[in-house]
Amino acid sequence: MIMQKIQELYQHFLGSPKIATDSRVEVEGSLFFALSGDNFNGNHFAKEALLKGASLAIIDDESFDEKNGKYFVVKDVLLALQNLALYHRECSKTLVVGITGSNGKTTTKELISRVLQTEKELISTIGNLNNHIGVPLTLLRITQKTQVAIVEMGANHPGEIAALCQIARPNMGIITNIGKAHLEGFGSFEGVVKTKNELYDFIRTNNGTAIVNADDPLLMELSEGLHRITYGTDTGDIVGELLEEKPTLKIAATTFQENKISISSQLYGRYNFPNILAAIALGKYFKLKNKHIIKAIEGYIPDNSRSQLLKTDHNQIFLDAYNANPVSMDAAIQSFNSYQTALPWLILGDMFELGEAAASEHQKIVDLVNELNFKNVYFIGSLFGKTRIADNQLHFDTTAKALEYLHKNPILQANILIKGSRGMQLEKLVAAL
Repeated sequence: MIMQKIQELYQHFLGSPKIATDSRVEVEGSLFFALSGDNFNGNHFAKEALLKGASLAIIDDESFDEKNGKYFVVKDVLLALQNLALYHRECSKTLVVGITGSNGKTTTKELISRVLQTEKELISTIGNLNNHIGVPLTLLRITQKTQVAIVEMGANHPGEIAALCQIARPNMGIITNIGKAHLEGFGSFEGVVKTKNELYDFIRTNNGTAIVNADDPLLMELSEGLHRITYGTDTGDIVGELLEEKPTLKIAATTFQENKISISSQLYGRYNFPNILAAIALGKYFKLKNKHIIKAIEGYIPDNSRSQLLKTDHNQIFLDAYNANPVSMDAAIQSFNSYQTALPWLILGDMFELGEAAASEHQKIVDLVNELNFKNVYFIGSLFGKTRIADNQLHFDTTAKALEYLHKNPILQANILIKGSRGMQLEKLVAAL
């Protein structure tokens, strides 16, 4: 019965291959999935979507069905969306590349997408729509022309990557790295490892290919026995060399016994070096021309507070405030320290979802800052407020209070790293800098 329902829904989808989940945006000609949340019932918005031009409303409460042929009743709207995406995925010949990791997955996804789209018809995850709703929405954008789909997969609880793999069924998989992220949901670092490794597990079971960072012992161990393509600084199918990192990365790479290529990127931070190598690895796997790989990577300009290098009238800002966890925070500080820039400043915000490890992990960051002898430091957030900071370092409870202070006490002619979790909204500080 469920499969019959999905096949029937799929016929509607073939006639209107556009999906909407929010009645407040453009819905004309779309299938509207009345998704519900903790605090709202999506069925209430089905009629509004139809009045705005949606071709069909998928609901899971029969009492909202007006029996006019415009409603499609299912047991669970979210499950119907996921099953429709899976069915569409299995009907397509598109090669799916799944990407997960504690850090860098969105940047890696963007780099790979820009490289492959120079010679391939592809779709990729928009922004970071990488969860149980975002992955199906990405898959449902596949058309008959789509050769490759780049699907980012995020998780903050055990089993989530496995569930996303069952929907996306990736042929290839990349784990950028595994670190202490979302510990509150995973329970421990071991829980993070197990969940991220679910991508490799799927690849192994389905005879796929893994793209693996040869410099990462954990990833090499977890991917042992898989068909894999490797990249790294000493060994690998792609061997890279970091030539410069100030202010942005310039690298060289040798690819499958070919001549060395040189790339001058617009990304800062040595932690982005393996992300670039991963994009080169995928490009060479698909036999793309070197000139296209080089042009695509050099043309990528990060945005949305991810590894952005901003120059204001007063300062140079290294803005990396989209996300933060102990690994990415440590890497950002270490990389910034290696620049040895004039008048360096650190503005660091709380790292969220660390559970019982929050206190110790924030103190480790404070200790690292002091060990590297940074003098000009602002810490922001309640978690950093519980740490032992130096007398010459300032702490603010909120970003708003820090912003107020900066307006009255401007920083001038400095190089500033801004790093913290998205919820801290540290990007608001740029206006005062």
